[in-house]
Amino acid sequence: MAIKVGTKAPDFSLKSKTPTGLVDVKLSDNLGKKNTVLLFFPAAFTSVCTKELCDITAGLGQYTGLNAAVIGISVDTPFAQEAWAQKEKIAIPLASDLNKTVTRAYDVLFPNLAGIGDTAARAAFVIDKTGVVRYAEQTPSPKDLPNFVGVQAALAALK
Repeated sequence: MAIKVGTKAPDFSLKSKTPTGLVDVKLSDNLGKKNTVLLFFPAAFTSVCTKELCDITAGLGQYTGLNAAVIGISVDTPFAQEAWAQKEKIAIPLASDLNKTVTRAYDVLFPNLAGIGDTAARAAFVIDKTGVVRYAEQTPSPKDLPNFVGVQAALAALK
């Protein structure tokens, strides 16, 4: 079960691969500046994850218009994430939680997905500028997408 609304969001520092090299992605970089949407997803190069992140990229202006940064998190390596992002033209930062520390901190570990091992569950969090969780959702199954209308409503309430 995902961490609860009203709790302090666990900070993190994860690696992301960009064309110029590995960079750190930190929740704390947004604190005091903008709200943050964290999207945990099970695995790069899968159909539902591709749909989710491509849809987010297509609608990114909606999130920036609500003063929010969007970060995708999976247990894939940053190198696999970068290859996927380039192939699918995904425009949000993808952060690698290879050791599953952030996935566990947000309590969204999905055990033994399709027999391949533990991954992140599909989940969405809205974190306000002070670092408090204002929206939390873990989908019933990895095939279900988060309620993005609910995510955007939570962001709109923070404006």
